[in-house]
Amino acid sequence: MADNAMLDLDKMLLEESAAGTDAAIVMPEQLPQGVETVTAAAENVISETPSLIENPVIAFLCDLLGQLPFETMDYEFMRLALLGLLIIAPMAAICGTQVVNFNMSFFSDAIGHSAFAGVATGLVLAISPDYTMPALALCVGLGIMAVKHRSGLSSDTVIGVMFSTVVAGGLAIVSRYPNAVSNAQMFLYGDILTISERDILLMMGLAVVFMLFQIFSFNKLICIELNPQLAKAHRIKVGVYQYFFAALLSLVVIFSVKAVGVLLVTAMLITPAAAARNLASSYGKMLWLSVIIGVFSAIAGLFLSAQDWMQTSTGATIVLCSCVIFAISLIFRKKKRA
Repeated sequence: MADNAMLDLDKMLLEESAAGTDAAIVMPEQLPQGVETVTAAAENVISETPSLIENPVIAFLCDLLGQLPFETMDYEFMRLALLGLLIIAPMAAICGTQVVNFNMSFFSDAIGHSAFAGVATGLVLAISPDYTMPALALCVGLGIMAVKHRSGLSSDTVIGVMFSTVVAGGLAIVSRYPNAVSNAQMFLYGDILTISERDILLMMGLAVVFMLFQIFSFNKLICIELNPQLAKAHRIKVGVYQYFFAALLSLVVIFSVKAVGVLLVTAMLITPAAAARNLASSYGKMLWLSVIIGVFSAIAGLFLSAQDWMQTSTGATIVLCSCVIFAISLIFRKKKRA
């Protein structure tokens, strides 16, 4: 009897263990439903997460961008990145058009590399790079104009000297303080996805000043570009407009560094303008085409870099989109000449 009771007890325990094991096993046909449930729950959490944006204007604009039918727009940092690109890309395109016509392509490269020295200086002095970068960029930009006017040297010569000085100064600081390398290296490649609400506000302020300057001085800048002596004869203060343009260009370049980095900032300015020059038949058309190409490249680069099958640097993808458009514009230019 005792043996039979023990056998019955063992049988009962085995049955209960098997039932528990069966309950714990998830059948393959049940997996898709589980994945969809987890995905839907994650999307609900993302959509219900309170916004961290405090400024009402930026919050409103980000909400508008969130209505776009793209999954990437569910994330707040993607909305901020897109908003930042929509602000900086048109300014960079307009500056690029004027830089190309003024033969100042090397100027933007010198300003861009001053960002590296500005970051290193800020880290050494325990000052935020957000202050040292624009300050040094303004000093370099205005310094180039001052030396050019007072020395009588060509623009390329002055820019080359300032470029070498800035790069050497940045490398000297980094070699003296190796801890600054890791912090300064991020500005070499840029990352628009880390843009902050404060950066957006500064970009908006710069955009207002920049557009006002372009509205009131656009024709004067063209006159200065074509013939500085003629501009002086028409009582245009050539030096004032050149200094002001250099200052605004320096700030635009510095904010573009946040998007594409020091290594690619010149390409962000020059490539859309060069492509527009191949397609346009007048200066006005070139300006608007440059803006369209710059904005399109920025948006396309941001969305392409966020795709699972792409997963590339946003800044590099933006510049590559511009380069593809430039290559296409060369084909149309050859047909136009033929």
